[in-house]
Amino acid sequence: MGNRFQTDNSRPHLLRRALSSVAVTGCGIALLLAGTYSVLTTSSKSQAESLKNAILRSAVSCYAFEGTYPESLSYLKEHYGVTWNEDKYVVDYEIIGANLMPSVTVIPVKAKIRN
Repeated sequence: MGNRFQTDNSRPHLLRRALSSVAVTGCGIALLLAGTYSVLTTSSKSQAESLKNAILRSAVSCYAFEGTYPESLSYLKEHYGVTWNEDKYVVDYEIIGANLMPSVTVIPVKAKIRN
């Protein structure tokens, strides 16, 4: 009968323990990276939706004060203070008519890869 407090220090046993530690750590890192990517993607979509809503609210304010929807995004920028990071988002603003709410589409721009 062996001593139950004695550890097995044989090479195969140590190698197995080391590899299992590396595998568990690798899985943990992979899960962390996947979670971070998910949060960033959700955050970007949420910010794009907030920008779209801000542009539409400004257009409605313009309609309420002036009687027509603004003809361009530059008018909203100049007179209603609408701003956004143009490196992060592309905004499409289409006028349908003076008395019809414009169509607004906000598209997040993918990060450029630097060389």
